[in-house]
Amino acid sequence: MGKITVIGIGPGSLDDMTLRAHKAIEKADTIAGYNTYIKLIEPLLAGKKIIGTGMMQEIDRCTMALAEACKGHDVAVVSSGDAGVYGMAGLVLELLLQKPAEERPQVAIIPGVSAVNAAAAILGAPLMHDFAVISLSDLLTPWDLIKKRAAFAAQGDFVIALYNPKSRKRVEHIEEIREILLKYKPANTPVGIVRGATRNNESVVISDLANFTKEEIDMFSLVIIGNSNTYSKNNLMITPRGYKL
Repeated sequence: MGKITVIGIGPGSLDDMTLRAHKAIEKADTIAGYNTYIKLIEPLLAGKKIIGTGMMQEIDRCTMALAEACKGHDVAVVSSGDAGVYGMAGLVLELLLQKPAEERPQVAIIPGVSAVNAAAAILGAPLMHDFAVISLSDLLTPWDLIKKRAAFAAQGDFVIALYNPKSRKRVEHIEEIREILLKYKPANTPVGIVRGATRNNESVVISDLANFTKEEIDMFSLVIIGNSNTYSKNNLMITPRGYKL
């Protein structure tokens, strides 16, 4: 029986991949992942078997990866950011537990630098207090539930980080979320938008809640919306922790 390791490769740059993740990829003989993420780590993949698939093929990809591990291979399933934050860790474990105990390969989860951490560092320090992370993708979660979660997070004065904020098919969802948040947060609340964090095409904009949807936002963007104490100064976005200065 082999081994399957679910690895968070970080937000994009190889410099932001953890040493543990790097070593696990080097050791593996088979790599499974979304094609875009496979390309991000291409320099590390010489001589390895690649299981690459497109979007909406996550179950097939993880099933094939488990099959290789059951044959005795050392398999790495890669996710961008952290594998346990909208990544493949949960799916691999669910599929693994469907197998009889005696047929399960070894499994390990290796954390990575999440996109929200990378984006926050680029913006300054917007996550210094309590925050909520919400994905606006309704492929696996009902849209009404997503809106409900956003409303409660806003009522609680959380800093809110939005994953998957806008796609070609979901152009109005982020506008709906903005309207919900404006019920509980001031229009001048700082909003940071980081696109392609740590990648060659990285871009950064600091706007406000009233106007941020006018900026370029897509599936490669991470949006961070401040709380009632968050402020922007000198191109930095800061949420005070509460220290008396």
